[in-house]
Amino acid sequence: MKPLKLSNKNRKIGGVCAAFAESFGFDATLVRIIWVCCIVFGGFGLLAYLICWLVIPREEV
Repeated sequence: MKPLKLSNKNRKIGGVCAAFAESFGFDATLVRIIWVCCIVFGGFGLLAYLICWLVIPREEV
């Protein structure tokens, strides 16, 4: 498992989903779909995304 770093190359908005995908070895699209489901059905996904975006460091170029 790699450390969480916001992705510079595979990001759509903030790079949070790509960071989780790269860290845990999943496909970034799958993580994005799960995250959107959490936003729509769970309600906590948007707040969690914003917190992760602020807390997880950006990967070095």
